[in-house]
This record gives sequence, structure tokens and C-alpha cells, in this order.
Amino acid sequence: MGTFKIVTEPPLHIYILPGYLVDIIQTFFAPKNIIPLAYNSGGVTTSTVTVPIVTALGLGLSSSIPGRNPALDGFGLIAFASLFPIITVLGYAQHSHWVELKIKRKQKKRNNGV
Repeated sequence: MGTFKIVTEPPLHIYILPGYLVDIIQTFFAPKNIIPLAYNSGGVTTSTVTVPIVTALGLGLSSSIPGRNPALDGFGLIAFASLFPIITVLGYAQHSHWVELKIKRKQKKRNNGV
């Protein structure tokens, strides 16, 4: 998403705001015991290895495109790096919870029928 943003030139908030809205909505529907882990996974991705690599990618890509400002175009790429792990962990937790409820309903239905 970050590289797509650099190449196509839209404002950063067009990509960041919907992503964080998805995070907020998922937070309300996710199992409560997984929420701290999900948000921590977003923080873990911005480690000492990721930040220099993503920053170098953004600076290198934006400096290779004529007429682009590397300082402005590279801004916000770390926010993308922390956004998607949160979405993924919350989504997986929601899916697992849904599957667990479905299995419990089948078992309950089977036990009531016998």
C-alpha cells in the first residue's frame, strides 16, 4: 500500500483513515482477550529492522520518480507497516471465534436431537 501510494500520489489520509476505521470496528467485534495481542503485533512490526528497511524503500522509490519529494512521499509508510498486522490478527481472532461458535451450535443441535 505504501509503495502504491508513492507511485500514484494520492493524499496519505485516503489510505490511513479507512485502515484505522477497520481496526476500530474490528476491535469492537473481536474477542476481548486478543485485542492487546493484536495491537502489540502492530507495535512489534515497527522494530529496529523494519523501520530502516521501509524508510529506505520509501526514500529510494520516491527519489527515483521524477518530480517527487522523498521526504514527503516516505512519510506514513511505517503507519502502514503497523496497520495491517493489527487487521490480520483481529480478523483471524474473529474468524476463529465464529468457527468455534458454529461448532458449538452443531454440537448443541446434535445433543438436543438425540
